[in-house]
Amino acid sequence: MSAPGARAAREAAPAVTPAPALAPGTRPVPGYEILGHLTRTRWLDVHDAWSEERDCRCVIKVLRPDRRGEAGLGERLLREGRWLREFSHPHLVRGYETFESPEPLVVLETLTGETLSHLVRRLRHRASAADVALLGVQLCSAVHYLHRRGLLHLDLKPSNVVVDRGYAKVLDLSVARPPGPAPAGVGTLRYLAPEQARGGPLTTAADVWGIGVTLFEVACGEPPFGRDDGTGAPDGRCCPQLERTAPPVASRRRLPPALAAAVDACLRPGPPARPALTDLSAALGSARPGARG
Repeated sequence: MSAPGARAAREAAPAVTPAPALAPGTRPVPGYEILGHLTRTRWLDVHDAWSEERDCRCVIKVLRPDRRGEAGLGERLLREGRWLREFSHPHLVRGYETFESPEPLVVLETLTGETLSHLVRRLRHRASAADVALLGVQLCSAVHYLHRRGLLHLDLKPSNVVVDRGYAKVLDLSVARPPGPAPAGVGTLRYLAPEQARGGPLTTAADVWGIGVTLFEVACGEPPFGRDDGTGAPDGRCCPQLERTAPPVASRRRLPPALAAAVDACLRPGPPARPALTDLSAALGSARPGARG
């Protein structure tokens, strides 16, 4: 079929209405009631829910109705839930339970506060240098814990961090994996380390990049490579981090030199050139205004 013919066929085809999320009042598994729908991702629905056992709100993640049955997605969700149930760290979201039937389902704690991406859009003024440095130390702590458990996060970005009165928690281990070979595009397009965008061996340096790109956006009000469109794999689209280096923080925002240098070091193109996580944490701690050297 010619390109114009294919286009006409698509335009003539009836629009497909996405299947609705779980309705309020639904009990997907015993002991939990859906209160409302929070968000829909490329493959998940996230719901506000009530836990009868705990007598409190919680978050329930389930596969979207139109993605159920796709190979690997259910196990991917359950794997994240098992990790978060097993892990215990003050800057990681906590998992409560996982259910394999009637459909894969994960129950997480409800977090107060807001995502960094929402906070950056809402605030009239950019975050203070002290807040940027403190956030960096907390992210290093959470990521160091994951690395000690043999995992890379690989999707660190402002929308995957919730902050409440200066206290941060990292979300979403859905693409986490051990260090080693990985296909191109694991993560979110505008936040990928160059080696993630390119594909190949991934090391802890990929998460150092993730911390740096998150701190850059919080400090400057925008990511170094433009706004994200919410998609994941490059799919043939431009990955600017493969074509140019990140701009220095000083070109967008005045920060204490030590803090700017720490963020810039995270965004070096070559993984070996980025600081080790322990060195980065120490540099960010020392860069906090008022910190004693």
